[in-house]
Amino acid sequence: MRITFLGNGDSLGTPRVYCDCEVCSEARTTGMNVRLRPSVWLEEEGEQPLLIDCGPDWRRQMERLGVRQVKQGLLTHAHYDHIGGLVEWADACRWLDLTAELRAPAEVIPEVLARYPWVGRRLKLSACDEGLRYGGWQVWPWRVNHGKNGYAYAYRFEKQDGSGKAWAYCPDSFDLSEAEKRPLQGLTLLVLGTSFYDEPYPRETRSLYDVREGLQLVEEAGAKAAVFTHQSHDIDLRRDYGLPSSVRFAREGMTVEV
Repeated sequence: MRITFLGNGDSLGTPRVYCDCEVCSEARTTGMNVRLRPSVWLEEEGEQPLLIDCGPDWRRQMERLGVRQVKQGLLTHAHYDHIGGLVEWADACRWLDLTAELRAPAEVIPEVLARYPWVGRRLKLSACDEGLRYGGWQVWPWRVNHGKNGYAYAYRFEKQDGSGKAWAYCPDSFDLSEAEKRPLQGLTLLVLGTSFYDEPYPRETRSLYDVREGLQLVEEAGAKAAVFTHQSHDIDLRRDYGLPSSVRFAREGMTVEV
């Protein structure tokens, strides 16, 4: 499976409109730290590509990818930075006279339709709580703590060929319980949201792991490799943070194969 990172930023993206910090200033000039809202594009032989999350940068992401239509997707939760592009996707389907398949855990679907009740005309929403197949992979969603922001879902992909390969997409989580950590065991790759390097704010106000905590979680889970996404403007990709060789930050357009 080929994973392309369409966006690696937090809910506000980088540069932040109001901010003149070094990272946001660099993003406005040379652009290494430009970050769109988090989303990934999956490609598996013999299958239509699969979009995970559809934030407000969807149109720009599709233009960068060179894609003119999206036929299927998954959602992790109904926060704006993960669903803000659904209106544009549904409208594109209307112009193309097609209906796309959009799957999400059952409790997420009413939240989506409460915000955008008309998207269901062109995005066929269906529940995926019991899992689904994508090519040679079995895909399982599970509910994760999202700190002060409530909850989100993550997805575990397990290869069904006996190879033991598995990877997980967990962009929005914090202070996971032991039960919530269980699907992270034995991963070939963990894609994890880490907003700050060392977040200074009180725990009760936070919603994502920071990089230091993320590294601990990767070690605890025993993941062979990890990619950190959902970065705020605190992360400067020009810096060397001394990450282990098996861990790296996501970058716009970066591809990983599992």
